[in-house]
Amino acid sequence: MPPTSKPILVTGASGFVALHTIIQLLQQGYKVRATLRTLSRETEVRETISKHVQANDRLEIISADLEQDAGWIEAMKSIEYVLHIASPFPLFAPKDENELIIPAVQGTQRVLRAAHDAKIKRVVIISSNAAISAGHSGENKTFTEDDWSIIENNIGAYSKSKTLAEREAWNFINGVENKNKMEMATINPPLIFGPILNKNFPTSAEIIRIFMRGEVPGVARIKMGLVDVRDVAAALILAMTIPEAAGNRFACPTDAIWIKEMADILHKEYAGRGYKKIPRIQFPSFLVRVLALFDKKIGLVIRDLDWDYELSNEKSKRILKWKPRSADEAILSMAESLIEQGFV
Repeated sequence: MPPTSKPILVTGASGFVALHTIIQLLQQGYKVRATLRTLSRETEVRETISKHVQANDRLEIISADLEQDAGWIEAMKSIEYVLHIASPFPLFAPKDENELIIPAVQGTQRVLRAAHDAKIKRVVIISSNAAISAGHSGENKTFTEDDWSIIENNIGAYSKSKTLAEREAWNFINGVENKNKMEMATINPPLIFGPILNKNFPTSAEIIRIFMRGEVPGVARIKMGLVDVRDVAAALILAMTIPEAAGNRFACPTDAIWIKEMADILHKEYAGRGYKKIPRIQFPSFLVRVLALFDKKIGLVIRDLDWDYELSNEKSKRILKWKPRSADEAILSMAESLIEQGFV
């Protein structure tokens, strides 16, 4: 039996992580109230979820927008726990960083204040490894929850939005506004792979799609943290239910691997199935730096070239008893779903 008979509020129901989280909550017997910016996507969300669990009678979907006050008081009624998952993650950086920062920061503030006023017990927020390791390029170390991204180091709009939003959240929780002593935990995943459930393309799948379609002849020597979406959903639910999780950040990487290793995993599995253009070459870093002089997109990755680091999941395993899938499974399950959904 779930530890509460009250619905769990999940924000951003149509998102990649939110869909998996809602499915797991329903499978575990919870009632769920989920938010969408517009109810025009309700049918799509219900149809996607119904393919995995028959529990539409325990799923309520309401309208609430992170950029508007309307709807949030109603969303919090008779709720004990909130999983705040909604946050913009675009494929390309906006011209104005505030297009990402304002909804991320103000949306988080809006959800926390509404939850506090409704005397919610605990809020779990999905933050990001982008709030932990960004701006530390060149520091060959193991990153933990004690680390914070350095926004002064030109870390990009997305990383800046996640860092500022999470800092504001902790400021609220640890500040005088939190008169009700509402609890909070954050989940800080790196790049999220795993099964795509419908025709909505998640930004995190772009690198695998590029490789599967053979759009690049080779890769740079860049390391990347990754995790399976199903394990992120599990971490969110564990952080909601485990008493000791309150007041903690939880990094939840499966692993950090070189992009060449990712390409090799895909090539081994799919070259024999017709995907023969998956890149096999790792370009010398000096060549990548030369190419960056002529291509702004390549220039974006220069600071991460040859950066060797590790991401710790020790705290998530110790406190949450979190057991992630392998990197291979996270990568291959996403590749398989890209084929199934017609993206490659």
